[in-house]
Amino acid sequence: MSEQPPQPPNQPPGYGYPNANPNPGQGQNPYGGGQQQGPYSQQGPYQQQPGYGYPQGGGYPPPGAVPPQPGMYTGDPNAPYGYDPYGRPYSDKSKVVAGVLQLTLGTLGIGRFYIGHAGVGVAQLLTCGGFGIWALIDGIILLTGSNNTDSQGRVLRGG
Repeated sequence: MSEQPPQPPNQPPGYGYPNANPNPGQGQNPYGGGQQQGPYSQQGPYQQQPGYGYPQGGGYPPPGAVPPQPGMYTGDPNAPYGYDPYGRPYSDKSKVVAGVLQLTLGTLGIGRFYIGHAGVGVAQLLTCGGFGIWALIDGIILLTGSNNTDSQGRVLRGG
């Protein structure tokens, strides 16, 4: 039981993988990057077959390239003003303009008509902005909220 299995003639006795390079630091990958002998002679036991594993392209931008900042034009016609940090496209409407319109002319629903929410705008027009209370609260929410969208579901621009 204390016998060691026979070693190939080109390798000194000891531990290791059969057919492995006895000097791994001298130009050959010790994990199967070089030429292999034996049952894995086609690909080697650790070489990656095409189509498997993680894709090798893409990922990080090349050195010196600057990724587009949130709010910059990306060339996408569905998001002409870029994307917010969560990946949602920005609207062409401003939340500051919508909020100020809603605070000043909210009894007529002008802020909601501006961002394309015509149904809410008509309701505010018919109720005089909920007697001014609804218009005031809606204007504050438009100015301070970060999740307000236009009629197409895009996030309002502005800070």
